[in-house]
Order: sequence, then structure tokens, then C-alpha cells
Amino acid sequence: MDFVKRTIELALKNVEEGGRPFATVIVRNGEIIAESPNLVVQTHDPTAHAEILAIREASKKLQTEHLTDCEIYILASPCPMCLGSLYYCSPKKVIYITTREDYAPYYKDNRKYFELNTFYDEYSKPIEERRLPMVQIKNEDSIKVYQRWSELNET
Repeated sequence: MDFVKRTIELALKNVEEGGRPFATVIVRNGEIIAESPNLVVQTHDPTAHAEILAIREASKKLQTEHLTDCEIYILASPCPMCLGSLYYCSPKKVIYITTREDYAPYYKDNRKYFELNTFYDEYSKPIEERRLPMVQIKNEDSIKVYQRWSELNET
């Protein structure tokens, strides 16, 4: 099977049905184990990106958060949230079919704080200089959560 073609077909079908132009196909040993288009519009969930949904499906199916023996096909270079999830699940390889620069003339994501062309610059700024308002409210009890995790998970 042509997994690149399948990824494109899945994304195009999603666009025809009113969704966004993104899709992900996860392959293990030459077999599709999970796939999803971007379902943000359909679910009203800003985290329902194709990569996230397909990773969830694959992880549930394989009963592991480590997709180290999988290849993940994505239509376009990933957004920061999806890039983080791809790093976290540690696939053998990620195959992206197009880039933000290539699709930029045809697609714009209209978010208050997030723009693909400026996000990585935004992320590298100190927290107090970012567009997204963030404040820290320190509480010493917060570290106890991590201390307890450490106690329960010592190896």
C-alpha cells in the first residue's frame, strides 16, 4: 500500500467533509495500525489534530506509549503540539509530505496567540515576553507531587 497516497486521500476526504487539511497514518510492519484526519472543526476540540488522534489510537491498540517500531506519515510538517507528541511517542521515523512554507499561500490558522510563521520565535522568548499571558503562582506543596511520584517509581 502507498501510505503517502493514503495520507493525502484521508486529508482530502476530510476537507471535502468540512474539516481541516491534515491527516496522519501510523504504520507498523507494513500495516496501518491507526489513522486519523484533523477533527478540530468536527469536535470543537483544539487538540484534535490528526497526529494526536492517530497516536492515541495506535497507543491504545498496541497498549504502549512507545511507538518505537512504527512509522508515522503526516501530511504537513507538524505544529509544535504535534511535534511534541511525535517526540514523546518516539516513532522509528516520521514522514512528512509537505511543508508549512509550501501550503502557506492556501491555508491560514486564525488563532489569537498562535501563528505558524511566528510560533517558534514566540516559544524561544522568555515567558514574560510571550504573547500568551502567563503568571506563576508558587506553592511549595507542588513539589510534593513529584517527590511522591519519585518514591512510588524508584527503580
